[in-house]
Amino acid sequence: MAVRLTPLLLSASAQVPVVQLKCPPLFAHISTKTRFIASAARMATNEPQSRTKIIDSHLHVWASPQEAADKYPYFPGQEPTLPGDVDFLLKSMEEAGVDGALIVQPINHKFDHSLVTSVLKKYPSQFVGCCLANPTEDGSGVKQLEHLILQDNYHAVRFNPYLWPSGQQMTNEVGRAMFAKAGELGVPVGFMCMKGLSLHISEIEELCTQFPSTTVLLDHLAFCKPPINDEEKLAFSALLKLSRFPQVYVKFSALFRLSRMPFPYQDLSHSLSQVVSSFGANRVMWGSDFPFVVPECGYKGAKEAVSLIVNQIPLSSTDLEWIMGRTVMQLFQNQWLP
Repeated sequence: MAVRLTPLLLSASAQVPVVQLKCPPLFAHISTKTRFIASAARMATNEPQSRTKIIDSHLHVWASPQEAADKYPYFPGQEPTLPGDVDFLLKSMEEAGVDGALIVQPINHKFDHSLVTSVLKKYPSQFVGCCLANPTEDGSGVKQLEHLILQDNYHAVRFNPYLWPSGQQMTNEVGRAMFAKAGELGVPVGFMCMKGLSLHISEIEELCTQFPSTTVLLDHLAFCKPPINDEEKLAFSALLKLSRFPQVYVKFSALFRLSRMPFPYQDLSHSLSQVVSSFGANRVMWGSDFPFVVPECGYKGAKEAVSLIVNQIPLSSTDLEWIMGRTVMQLFQNQWLP
């Protein structure tokens, strides 16, 4: 093949002579379609570009009616009205493009963790478990918590203040012992403030102050709706002020419980903007609240709503990645491999 030299040029960076080669178009006779097919084939052999995993930070599973009859009974009076079995969950996750999830022990099985434990053992690469704290007055809940974490491989614990004995707070002796044990074992404590953050803010602040090594998760924006009156404004302000504790994270989850609008819950855009501004996107995580979300907007809709809300603010694509998976993956290190 003949090579024709052009005049020498100097590289601007190194002042080294550069030789330009002009070669005859040997493949000019190949059609555009053929070249496109060849290019596609080469791309197919290359490694796909990695993407941040989508991880759901808050959902539940419970036994199917058959499983409940055979092996995993519901707690009396807590029989579910919705399907929430793991096969339904896995199908919903696949359709929505969700890679993994944190399973929160449901009240339907109360302190019997056997069903969720069986799911964690069967699908260890997809699911991480959050157990339910048992605040019984005899203090046995501390040992139960330790067993669930060390033996059954749970990585978080939920404090439901409405399970505490009547007249008791989460800051009682048992609550402090469980909160301290969680910090000692390196697992976050999730707070469910279903009746309003204002009822529990002093307890949360006290525990965070006394045990700064215990990580905290605030379920469902601490149940703060977009504020429309002074009481709600005070509660939302209290939520934002919790950002002064570096161990506190916020779940942007169960959006249908927080919004006053139908899907895609766009009245939550200002709330999300303020939460991200106060906490940083790397302390905020999305959660669906499956299966309760299914009749509201569908599981896939729960995921898509976040992007639609974010587009209104707007947040950066990096912030969205943190919210949709990076935050929870960083918090629960090595549980969902990149």
